[in-house]
Amino acid sequence: MPSSSYPTRRLGRNGPVVSSIGLGTMGIGIFYGGQTDEESSMKTLSYAADRGVTFWDTSDFYGTSEATLGKWFAKTGRRSEIFLATKFGSIDYSDPLNRRLPSSKPTYIRRQIQNSLKALQTDYIDLYYQHRVDPEVPIEVVVETLAPYVENGTIRWIGLSECSLETLRRAKSVPGVGAKVIAAQMEFNPFELTIEKNGFAAAVEEYGMGLVCYSPLSRGLVSGQYTSPDDFEDGDIRKKLPRFSAENFPKNLEVVAKLKAIADKHDATSGQVALAWILASHPNCESYTLSYLAFLSSLTRTYRISCPHSRDTPDQ
Repeated sequence: MPSSSYPTRRLGRNGPVVSSIGLGTMGIGIFYGGQTDEESSMKTLSYAADRGVTFWDTSDFYGTSEATLGKWFAKTGRRSEIFLATKFGSIDYSDPLNRRLPSSKPTYIRRQIQNSLKALQTDYIDLYYQHRVDPEVPIEVVVETLAPYVENGTIRWIGLSECSLETLRRAKSVPGVGAKVIAAQMEFNPFELTIEKNGFAAAVEEYGMGLVCYSPLSRGLVSGQYTSPDDFEDGDIRKKLPRFSAENFPKNLEVVAKLKAIADKHDATSGQVALAWILASHPNCESYTLSYLAFLSSLTRTYRISCPHSRDTPDQ
């Protein structure tokens, strides 16, 4: 059974209650080099669930991630303990030209819902995101396509990932089912502050929605574990990202050093400081760890400093 004492938050003004820190599982299936060990993944999922980290995030874009979670649900019988989020539409896998473009065509959405349910070995999805906006399909059509699944309980809540404020506003404005659009997932961490500077985070709160921050540890950069692009295995997506280039790495490590100095004062890690800062700065925000890899190294003591009811100010 999960821990009943792990900090929780309500996702949006009238949404479900979830663990304040979630488990992002992209690293289980794809992108970070090497081959994931399924046994280790299963142990990690149990480790998270046992400690109350029950807000899990995956996608049909994350390789074997959905299938691994499905195997865990089947093996443990603990599906009801997990608030499960998955996504559709990042890439149209049915495109014969393999152009790797997003797709939110209604026929594609319906097919991907069934594919995800099958892979996850479940008959419902707690939170279903549009992974990337399809410029050829109006967001109103996307939300209305999901409406029958919301009505029959197959999908409980709807979210958008990497969307504009205008798209978010239009999604919320769809009569009836728009009220179920409860979450916006965007990158937010010490190296990516755009949503705070452009007013997106404030608008999400105004709309009564929850802000779900992905890559709060900046894909592991905040941890201080990596010091150059050479630290990443072949096939690791970070080798291609500007933040991790040979030119930018030294500058970013200066920020990591400052985080570590703060962490040392509190007997914590720089990753724990980053997570606590996000939670304290944005009370309507939930954060996902980079992946199960980062999760294992940061969870046990993060619990102590990430409680949303802490009296410390964001500066502290």
